[in-house]
Amino acid sequence: MTKLALLLACLAGATFTALKPAVGQNVDAQVQSCAACHGENGVPADPKITPIIWGQAEYWIQKALRSYKTGERQNPAMQAVAQSIKIEDMRPIARHFAGKMWPENSAKTASAPETSARSAPAAEPNGMAVCKVCHQQNFQGGLPAPRLAGLSYEYLIAQMRAFADDQRTDNEDMPKIMKDVSASDRDAIARYLAGL
Repeated sequence: MTKLALLLACLAGATFTALKPAVGQNVDAQVQSCAACHGENGVPADPKITPIIWGQAEYWIQKALRSYKTGERQNPAMQAVAQSIKIEDMRPIARHFAGKMWPENSAKTASAPETSARSAPAAEPNGMAVCKVCHQQNFQGGLPAPRLAGLSYEYLIAQMRAFADDQRTDNEDMPKIMKDVSASDRDAIARYLAGL
């Protein structure tokens, strides 16, 4: 075996070991505690302020946990939760939720009556082409961005407004992008995504 082949084999073994889910008793308990807000069936208790994490992109869940832990992203409840999670447990937790099925029509069925009556317009609103670069063609998420399709209108509009107003800065690109999108276009985009 050549030195290069040996090095590659060692790196592959190290990567495999690092990626192996090591869900222990502590991680299982933490995953169970998430259901209080994020829902036992994947539908959050209050989807207006709490996002769906079942079926969400693994990378985004892990990044969100790290951002809450470091204080880069602000939310008193999530910052307290993230402080109790060890860095090495974040990936197994993220993988657990990413492996679940996204709840079907969750934004339509779980939101308040005025929200559930909303539906996606026939055509995408202005300004959505730039969203697809990261959030993917059908807004289903992936590296490097979360799924947006099916999140509640209230959650989506609040996050877009927070980026536009520099209240949320845990992503370098989103504040710049949201500042260039008018309030009425942000409203149309949030309605569209919630209806998917």
